[in-house]
Amino acid sequence: MARGAATVQFVDDVEDPGEELLDRVFFALSDPVRRAILERLGEEALLVSELAAPFDISLQAVSRHIQVLVRAGLVRQERTGRISRCSLVAAPVLAAAVWINRYSKYWQEQFDLLAVALEDIDKRKVAARRRPRRSPRRR
Repeated sequence: MARGAATVQFVDDVEDPGEELLDRVFFALSDPVRRAILERLGEEALLVSELAAPFDISLQAVSRHIQVLVRAGLVRQERTGRISRCSLVAAPVLAAAVWINRYSKYWQEQFDLLAVALEDIDKRKVAARRRPRRSPRRR
């Protein structure tokens, strides 16, 4: 292979297609415009022109964002002639949420440690308030 040449990897070539899907989903979710598109599609299916309306970018740029979402499996795009309607597909988001949730036990451990530390700080403050203050001795 030539030096610096890009390789293209298809889902069939990947050892774990689930990992490839997660990569595409997380990449798609990494952009605020794409997240906003998904939010709008959560309400109803929309035409590409309707999706593009609130953004201060070209229709072509919105179309590229939509294609990223389609490749990630997050959006279904149906064409009738020149009309393109998009709808949300939530299943890949669920797959990403399940993957993230696997790590919740680590977060919970950290929250438990934080709770213990905060409780210890509160106990010290209460104990400090209860201690009588010594007045300075007069000579």
